[in-house]
Amino acid sequence: MARQAPGTGIPFWDSAWYSVSMTTQIAVRLPDEMVAFLDAAVASGAVTSRATLIARAVEREMRRQAAESDAAILLSTGPDDDLDELVEWSVAYVAGQD
Repeated sequence: MARQAPGTGIPFWDSAWYSVSMTTQIAVRLPDEMVAFLDAAVASGAVTSRATLIARAVEREMRRQAAESDAAILLSTGPDDDLDELVEWSVAYVAGQD
């Protein structure tokens, strides 16, 4: 199992550890223009392989979905007011530094 970013469940696919971790090969069909984009990215040196860029895109989507889930939870539970006093003090302190 891949290492994960603390508390997120999101794996570090683009870390150095990824290249030595276990992976599963899959076959996907992509439109020609997407394959051309992948090949251009590899040719330019932006990524080392098609798989690297695809893994980054999937990781980005995983983070987006996790953020969407977090936003839904916040929307349903409302804001947490535990830090309101700290924010007020910080604003007053920074304003006093002028």
